[in-house]
Amino acid sequence: MDTAVGLWAYGIVTSGEGKGWSRGRNAQNDPRIARNAASHRGMTYASHVTPAEDGRRRSAPASTEWTPTLAYAVGLLATDGCQTDGRHLAFSSADRELVEVLLGCLGKNNRIAAARTRTGGIVYRTQIGDVAFCRWLVTVGVTARKSLTLGALVVPDELVLECARGLLDGDGSITNFVHRATKKAAPDYQYERIVLGFSSASRAHLEWLRIKLQPYAGCPGWLEIRPPKNGRHEFVTLRYGKRDGLRLLPFLYRDRAVPRLERKYRIWQSYITRHPQPRTVQSSSSPT
Repeated sequence: MDTAVGLWAYGIVTSGEGKGWSRGRNAQNDPRIARNAASHRGMTYASHVTPAEDGRRRSAPASTEWTPTLAYAVGLLATDGCQTDGRHLAFSSADRELVEVLLGCLGKNNRIAAARTRTGGIVYRTQIGDVAFCRWLVTVGVTARKSLTLGALVVPDELVLECARGLLDGDGSITNFVHRATKKAAPDYQYERIVLGFSSASRAHLEWLRIKLQPYAGCPGWLEIRPPKNGRHEFVTLRYGKRDGLRLLPFLYRDRAVPRLERKYRIWQSYITRHPQPRTVQSSSSPT
């Protein structure tokens, strides 16, 4: 048998094709790639060199053992993160600090790049290659193209608050402002408010979060829905007003040693400095 023909039968070489022959092809449209993928499916591989010796690897794989830090990172990734190809995670934020916090939570030291947005702002991005961690994220509810399909996150009940703080730092808000009454009713009356909000394009996700946070906030909060328009999907915000937000925030920040976005934390700290609250949160994660 001709050598080239024999090698073709085993999918080793192709006639008239050289370097880069697989570009633009995949297992669905090329049997050679399909055979190769099938032979590796379900298998895991360990590097024979340490991360320090391997110039291609910047850090060890992220841990998937539940801790308060990992739960917070899952909250961040469920908001500002995305899986690009099942092997890599991309994370972007207007707060460089938040990108640094995420990398610290996962034990990574990947490069952070700055890019100009269409509106002239700056966004900071990082990309993480970690196949095992990407697969694990799918099992807890952080899937690819999750913006509209995100639902319940599979997080231990005792770590829901840490995850919620990650959701807050990612796509949430703490708003502190002074409300002035109408001139006719009380021209000199001012009322300082603090409002807590969690935003998402997935109503199912916020319904899950609403149920999980109700024991701590003392109420279900309310959903503020922006109807779809101009070809865009609806946008939903789960809000907690002043009384309910003041119940919930001490639980979210009950442990000052865990990671957080300082910019949002300072809004809360500034408010309680001016308006000291009675201490109602214990060291336990359960509401009292």
